[in-house]
Amino acid sequence: MLAELHVELVAADRKVWSGDATIVVARTASGDVGIMAGHTPLLSVLESDPVTIRTTDGGTVVAAVHGGFITFSDNKLSILAEIAELAEEIDVERAERALERAKSETDGAAQRRADVRLRAVTGAR
Repeated sequence: MLAELHVELVAADRKVWSGDATIVVARTASGDVGIMAGHTPLLSVLESDPVTIRTTDGGTVVAAVHGGFITFSDNKLSILAEIAELAEEIDVERAERALERAKSETDGAAQRRADVRLRAVTGAR
C-alpha cells in the first residue's frame, strides 16, 4: 500500500474537498510540484491551474484552482484557494461562453480563469 497524506482543499467560501491521497499535483509560483507522503515541508503561492489529487481508493479528483497557497507538513496538505471548483461542478458551456467573451473583450484574467476551468474538466495541461 502506498503511503497516504491527508488533503484539505478549501476555497474562501467553503470546504471543497477533504480526504486521503497518494499524490497531489499543483502549479506553484516556482513551477509544478508533486507532493506525496514524506515530502519536505512546503509553503508556496498557487498559480491558477487545475490541481489533481489521486485518492487512496484509486480515484482522481480534479479542481480548478485560482490563486491561493499550498502548505505541506506532517503528511497534511492544505490548499487554501481564493476560488476553487471541482471539475464535476463546472458547467462546460458556461465556461466556454466566458472564454469567448473574455477573448473578445481582451480580458486576460477572465480568459485565464475560463481556460483553467475548461482544462480541469478536459484534463488538458
